[in-house]
Amino acid sequence: MTVIAQNLVWGVRRKTIVANVSLALAEGETLGLIGPNGSGKSSLLRLLAGLKAPQSGRVEILGRDIAHVPRRALARQVAFVQQNAATDTNLSVREVVRLGRTPHRSALSGWSAADEAAVSAALARVDMVDRRAQAWQTLSGGERQRVHIARALAQSPSVMFLDEPTNHLDIHHQIEILRMVRNIGLTSIVALHDLNLAAMFCDRIVVLHTGAVVASGLPQAVLTETLLRDIFRVEAEICTYTQSGRPHIRFKAG
Repeated sequence: MTVIAQNLVWGVRRKTIVANVSLALAEGETLGLIGPNGSGKSSLLRLLAGLKAPQSGRVEILGRDIAHVPRRALARQVAFVQQNAATDTNLSVREVVRLGRTPHRSALSGWSAADEAAVSAALARVDMVDRRAQAWQTLSGGERQRVHIARALAQSPSVMFLDEPTNHLDIHHQIEILRMVRNIGLTSIVALHDLNLAAMFCDRIVVLHTGAVVASGLPQAVLTETLLRDIFRVEAEICTYTQSGRPHIRFKAG
């Protein structure tokens, strides 16, 4: 397994936000985290990525407990794409992606051929080569997310974590971004609000509720009418795409 989490617990003061969560992720797999607002998705992602330290439990990436991996070394293995990532600095697309090479370079090292190759490859994988000289602030929301995914890819990571990467994008860009993430082929964990997008693009789904895992498995096994009613408090009908076998949710108006 590429990522293993065992009995993660984390909270603030007396409030438990992540409650005894365990999961495992195989190489190349895309795992979706879903759950109502406040269910702990973003906090769990940050624990898995090493951006927060759990109060108890452990996370292993590539067989090593990340609590004992130096931060710089971990940044060469793990990339994190936050929702609505922004910068106030007027950088070009290429300059933003270059920032992804920071974990691989010392303060005194020059820009290497390997750095340049990583940046060029990352831009090509998100189809932004032709925009490399454009100012980041002039890009659309979908294009900005592509650039930040390219920045993550420039780190040459083994695992990528994405926190609501489609938030506030139109449906075309939502599908475009998630299709791109899946086709990249990296081991990925992505937190999503849209349940149908999770069903379309994730190999497996983990459902969180009040910080705990309440369901885990294939989309067609996890996304049931009962779960939607009990956890998301909505009435819906589950349909199946016969070709893919993946579920599609039709929400009921009343």
